[in-house]
Amino acid sequence: MRTKLLVVVAAVGLVLATVPVRAHHAFAAEFDQNKPIKVQGSVTKWELTNPHSWIYIDVKGAEGKVITWMIEGASPNNLYRLGLTKESLPAGSEIMVEGYQAKDGSTRAVGRNITFSNGKKFFLGLTEAEGAPK
Repeated sequence: MRTKLLVVVAAVGLVLATVPVRAHHAFAAEFDQNKPIKVQGSVTKWELTNPHSWIYIDVKGAEGKVITWMIEGASPNNLYRLGLTKESLPAGSEIMVEGYQAKDGSTRAVGRNITFSNGKKFFLGLTEAEGAPK
């Protein structure tokens, strides 16, 4: 009986060892502190996934064309502790996001703060410990 248990545990361990692991990245690996952004638009989707949350907002560009920005935030657990819940960002909410654009120049950024249309401001959980600028 003990041998069977040992074989099963070893087999499970080998299977788990082959599962790809998503590496956690540092701020400087993906985002540029020399590219601060301020975008304002309408929330289309909010994904509360680990290790980071994602806010998708439609922003009107200079020519009136709508551009979708992907804004990375802290983990859902951190955001809950800061006061943001699933219901905080329903689709259609107007927000302004301050953050830092991706190094590749895409419409992807890491958020630092969200300001709602009523003036209420929330910190998105990016800390200096993660490499973000002060």
